[in-house]
Amino acid sequence: MASLDSHTPARTPSLDDARALMSHVYGFRDFRPGQDEIIEAVLAGEDVLAVMPTGRGKSLCFQLPALLREGLTIVVSPLIALMRDQVAQLQANGVEAATLNSNTPPEEAEQTWDKIDSGALKLLYLAPERMGAPGLMRNLARRNVAMIAVDEAHCVSQWGHDFRPEYLRIAEFAQTMGAPQIAAFTATADAAARRDIAGRLFSRAPAEFVSGFDRPNIHLAAAGKRDGYAQIRSFVAARRGQSGIIYCTSRKGCESLAERLQADGVEAMAYHAGLEAGERSRRQDFFVGEDGIVMCATVAFGMGVDKPDVRFVVHNGLPKSIEAYYQEIGRAGRDGLPSETLMLWSLGDAGLRRRQIAESEMSEEQKRMETRRLSALIAYAEAPACRRQTLLAYFGEDTQPCGVCDLCDDPPELIDGLELAQKAMSAIARTGQRFGLEHLVSVLRGVSNEKTQRLGHDALPTFGVGADLSKDQWLSVYRQLFAAGAIDQPIDGHGEWLITAKGKEILFGREPIRLRPPQDKRASRTASAPSRAADSLLSDRDQQLYSALRRLRLDFAKEAGKPAYTVFSDRTLIEMALNRPSSLDALSGVYGVGARKLERYGEAFLDVIRDA
Repeated sequence: MASLDSHTPARTPSLDDARALMSHVYGFRDFRPGQDEIIEAVLAGEDVLAVMPTGRGKSLCFQLPALLREGLTIVVSPLIALMRDQVAQLQANGVEAATLNSNTPPEEAEQTWDKIDSGALKLLYLAPERMGAPGLMRNLARRNVAMIAVDEAHCVSQWGHDFRPEYLRIAEFAQTMGAPQIAAFTATADAAARRDIAGRLFSRAPAEFVSGFDRPNIHLAAAGKRDGYAQIRSFVAARRGQSGIIYCTSRKGCESLAERLQADGVEAMAYHAGLEAGERSRRQDFFVGEDGIVMCATVAFGMGVDKPDVRFVVHNGLPKSIEAYYQEIGRAGRDGLPSETLMLWSLGDAGLRRRQIAESEMSEEQKRMETRRLSALIAYAEAPACRRQTLLAYFGEDTQPCGVCDLCDDPPELIDGLELAQKAMSAIARTGQRFGLEHLVSVLRGVSNEKTQRLGHDALPTFGVGADLSKDQWLSVYRQLFAAGAIDQPIDGHGEWLITAKGKEILFGREPIRLRPPQDKRASRTASAPSRAADSLLSDRDQQLYSALRRLRLDFAKEAGKPAYTVFSDRTLIEMALNRPSSLDALSGVYGVGARKLERYGEAFLDVIRDA
């Protein structure tokens, strides 16, 4: 493996040293927003807590200082598969990195310890579960541990959306190592979570950096479910050949969706916790290593995937919270290229999530927080204007309308919704606030069936007042009323809908409300929108070269038994196809082509470019 010694200054390293090393090793010419100030603080020896969006380059903020300084950096990462892929990517760039976990063969572990002792190994990845292993702690305590980098640091906090008790071992582990520098990173942590992380993880107050939550390369979209599968099929069909993740709310839903997509000619797979561990690992490896795979998964999938070229993330149902949603859509477009999201949801999803919160073993305070998070997510799903403004406002950021979401693409013309709202809530009130949406819509539309007749609801004044609207249109009205806080469901109820205090003000005409028109066809338009992926902007001639470069990349990856992106990312191949470099010197100027990869792959890729 190529040595980095000639690029490691003997003096205290500077930000310029970090930039030069980044260009030489990674092939990146300059820092992304927020990286420089964090790297500068880490190089200065400060403890750091950094909140950065996924795809903004958190890893470089600790990897570059680790390579520029003496000593070992331990990286705490949540999943073995994620660590394995990150180590493979580092090794492909000529960096001495390794992981020690329960799957590490004895001979590989022995080689790793030898490299630690010689000072050659710069980055050692460990899962948090390993922090308490006495033998490991004793062995590392005798080595020169200079820094502990904590990935997914929100897992430390009980107020984070993904609290993990094993992360609490990190502080004890750090003390055993002699209290080295700590640098913690997360994409999602509000002020309460940051305070909790700082108190639980650091022995001294860290320098905090919140570099913003915006991912401008990700197109945001949401719609109510109509025919859920038809919407998904249409969306995926417009993105054939792209890698994507579709999150489902159940194991059965994953399997069913994958089977239906396969029947429609899509290379789709299912992933969930019910699969045997080896099979889960095989499917994840296939998704990471191949192009154009669509993974239908529960939230058990994703955190362990360091695949930069996921082009879309679809939620077939309501996510757990707005933080979880943000984390999950962040798995798209990690390479910075245009990527897309689509969230399909129904009020039934919201009711299920509320029951899950109510029946959980969380404290009452945690339940209240989760309920607030759910309300924020629904407000985002039914936002009347720029979706990115609504999402970023939740995280405390202001922004102008983004122009990169479905609501900016096709701004809805809001109408005076008072009459529609009054009809919808009148159906709730006159049926005694005891029924779900199916029955309420039947009453509004004047559907005379066994239930409406048996209950006498076909004689109500509200019966049939909404016959001019379809079922889907009334469901849209009810979703907007729920998002506006006018109606709600009791968490211990059975699916019935109630009118809130705010709803009563609207019902009695004391408060106005504006709604999207019920004839809005956004659900179908959003699902059938054309792909925005960067490769779709290539000319036919460039597209042919890009495809040839992808085939060569896959050949190299299969030969090495590594994921395709560890050879070159999509962004690098697209730049090659557009610029068509004709020499090694020109190729070295392409994004993502570092010295090690130039030496190993350069001539082969140039041959393909010259022949195109």
